[in-house]
Amino acid sequence: MGVAALLASAVPAGAAPAGPPPGPGQVVPGQRTATPALVAGIREPAKATGSPADAARGHLAAKEGRYHIAEPARDLRPVQTVDSGAHEVVRLQQKHRGVDVLGGQYVVRMEHRGGERVVTGTSGKYFTGLTADVEPEVDEALAVERAVDATTDRLLNKRLPRTDEPTLTGTARGLVVIPRGAGLLTRHVTVRGRHPVTGEPVLYEVYVDARAGYPVLQYSGIKTFRAPAGGTAAGPPRTDRAAGTARTAAGAKGIQGSGVKYDGKTVELPVAYEESRKAYVLRDDTRMADSSKNTLSTWDARGKDVSEVTPSWPYDIQEFGSPTPAFGPEATEAGAVDAHWAAGKVYDYYRQQHGRDSLDGRGMAVNSLVGVTQFGQPYINAFWDGSKMVYGGGDAEYRALSAGLDVVGHEMTHGVVENSANLVYAGQSGALNEGIADYFGNAIETDTYGIPMDSPDSGLLGETLCRTKPARECAIRDLNDGRTTTKSFLGVSFSEDNGGVHLNSTIFAGALWDLREDLGKTLADKIVYKALTEYLTPLDGFTEGRAAVLAAARDLHATDAQLRTAERAFNAHGIVPGWELALGVDSDPLLGRVNTDGSATGAGGGWWAAAKSNDDGTEPYSIWAGRADGTGALKLMSPNDGRYHVHPATDGKTVVWQAYNRRTTDILARPLAGGPVRKLWSSRRGALNIRVEGDVVVFEAPSRPGARKVRYLRLSDPTVVNVTDESGVRTGNPSISHGRIAYSTIRGLGDSRTYGVETLDLKTGQRTQMGRLGTPAGAGATAITGQHVFWLVPAGGESDRAALRRANLDGTGVTDLSPAEGPDALNGYDIVATDEAVTVATWSPTVVYANESLFKLWQFSADGKQRSRVSCNRGQQGWPAMPGGRQVVWVDGTTGYTDLVTRTRPAGRCG
Repeated sequence: MGVAALLASAVPAGAAPAGPPPGPGQVVPGQRTATPALVAGIREPAKATGSPADAARGHLAAKEGRYHIAEPARDLRPVQTVDSGAHEVVRLQQKHRGVDVLGGQYVVRMEHRGGERVVTGTSGKYFTGLTADVEPEVDEALAVERAVDATTDRLLNKRLPRTDEPTLTGTARGLVVIPRGAGLLTRHVTVRGRHPVTGEPVLYEVYVDARAGYPVLQYSGIKTFRAPAGGTAAGPPRTDRAAGTARTAAGAKGIQGSGVKYDGKTVELPVAYEESRKAYVLRDDTRMADSSKNTLSTWDARGKDVSEVTPSWPYDIQEFGSPTPAFGPEATEAGAVDAHWAAGKVYDYYRQQHGRDSLDGRGMAVNSLVGVTQFGQPYINAFWDGSKMVYGGGDAEYRALSAGLDVVGHEMTHGVVENSANLVYAGQSGALNEGIADYFGNAIETDTYGIPMDSPDSGLLGETLCRTKPARECAIRDLNDGRTTTKSFLGVSFSEDNGGVHLNSTIFAGALWDLREDLGKTLADKIVYKALTEYLTPLDGFTEGRAAVLAAARDLHATDAQLRTAERAFNAHGIVPGWELALGVDSDPLLGRVNTDGSATGAGGGWWAAAKSNDDGTEPYSIWAGRADGTGALKLMSPNDGRYHVHPATDGKTVVWQAYNRRTTDILARPLAGGPVRKLWSSRRGALNIRVEGDVVVFEAPSRPGARKVRYLRLSDPTVVNVTDESGVRTGNPSISHGRIAYSTIRGLGDSRTYGVETLDLKTGQRTQMGRLGTPAGAGATAITGQHVFWLVPAGGESDRAALRRANLDGTGVTDLSPAEGPDALNGYDIVATDEAVTVATWSPTVVYANESLFKLWQFSADGKQRSRVSCNRGQQGWPAMPGGRQVVWVDGTTGYTDLVTRTRPAGRCG
């Protein structure tokens, strides 16, 4: 489903907007819910005795005509109360018939003085249109299995895994209602482990429809400074140890040590003496000595792979040590000195400027792990995993990531966000999460180093990380670029950068930075912090963020002139109500707002087939088909029966697809000319990469995550046959044309494994191996036509690029249409082909995310002489299929929704 449709505007349909409330105050109506999104400027008495949560729910009950919350005591569970003495902020989690509602959170703000309590405002999302039943039909074990399979498939992205052994596990987290329409009951599963190809740590939150078992929402829970390559963020889970228990040093407290930061400056470091090691360690037990007695500690994770820091705390790491209180060059180069010093600066900022004791506001321990690697190579990133900061070590170009005070401030602010508004790390709410982390990270750096706000470099993030590049070339983002507006918004699905959390963050962060320049740091910081901790709720987007900041400014008694200044900052970045209008495209629409997530498209014989939900995404998906030239009526191929019908394929005569239900996944088929739906195959786990030609259906069937075989059956005889029964051979990525099946292979295990591509002639039974160029480093997607076999060959090593390779049907004439290395190389992950052309789906991992770094489509003529971009649309272009000739149909995310679109010929050069 599209980002805007699911998260930025995740609200139920059918409820009337809230009208003006009785009594004074400013009211911002909720979107398609009767409960206001914001009420401000009121002073209404509340129950003076009892808990703040009881008083808050009592107020909502007493004002039912305004809030339309019939039973707050039953349907709102207290999750957090922040009591600063005179002010109380209560966060309440919505429940629907006893089940938590994703993003359903309402905030009540009160003053409590002299034994009296008054409500000053409310905000958040309470979904009044929910009527869904909450009895699950999918058992917990199946939901976990399908969540793990879905995450594995997303991470593999058409690649074959290195091993048959599973690298991911799932943990059931209970039932959750997703607030679409009447509500969608899901089982929430957290998937953890190692990436099946890269070995990176994985933390995915997956929501599986509790009636049909389809994963309707999945996103990564890691919060990184840089978007990982390809935008598929994956990260570590929470750990109990990092959550913080009080620790006492064996020896004197408050020892003053020192160290040299990466910039060459000597700084004081609070350290402790560890008697058992006879060493001084980077442990600060002074900052929280008057509260929780917890510490700020910096841990030596050199030699640890990034996968080893999750799912549990590495058992054998120690706090960074030194024989003397003066930490030497080893601690500098590892990033330990910078991490320890910076963590103290960030802690002090929140304590001194906002009265916040540590990241959770209650004195939690602050733990930093420095020097982690990836497969023995530098890991050039940093992340917050829900309980600790992890920083990669440096390389020839980059310093250790902790060398940037803005990076440390960014990651620690993720902890502040998680323990306040808890903005969901996907779509617009995720971009808000990233943008606020950028704002405070950069604010702390500019103030610490005395960088003037009017300096052209004041908005740079990560500019100190490079060893040789100047600041502007090194910076990851620039909050002061003056160009990033909602016109720059990039629509993507959750498969890329969690729906644009890094791609679109500067739109909001840029407006906040303008606010800081115009209003001054003291007032601006207080406004943004108040908006974060007292107004924002988990599913808020840019428009709600604007309203929260303006309301917080009024609460802080900003003048009319200052409020106009704040409004201008948001206006300048295009953050105004209704900004999410469709952006211009150069493609022709075939099926608007398909509102699906993760379903492929199919095409052939002049027809297309795609999965679609209804306009607000409340219905399970159905399969539709239509003529590629746009003529004629659309055809509903699947029954609308509560199952999720996905991953269709067609040859222009038959449509074949997969249907998820509460016990099995089935491969179904139906002629385009009409007739009954036939079940061809059924399995608990499901299939991948379904293709059809004439009487033959070919697909990839996993027996478990990572263990896959290419199989085929006939419409006339649905007996399943493996393309090869050769022992020790894994097969994947099938394609079919003119009675031949092409597929990629892995033979052997470990260092002895070899990669290749084969074809099977279904008429003669002959298998043909395609010739090799060099030693292939991987096995990618295939496409076969009546004349050639095309496939992708990963470059291997640290490169994410892949060669587009072509061979004759007999395996001879092997050549590369696009190289694996060099300026023309592509990061291809999928291909489709006709006799005239081959289309490659690509992505481009870059340090600074932009339009060109998204999933895009390239097309090559079959002879390799022509190369063009299929479309110049902004936003994500994925799931390509070719109905014939050079025409391509694909799912496009430019508008912020997912639309099925087409072009009959390539657009050419874009730029």
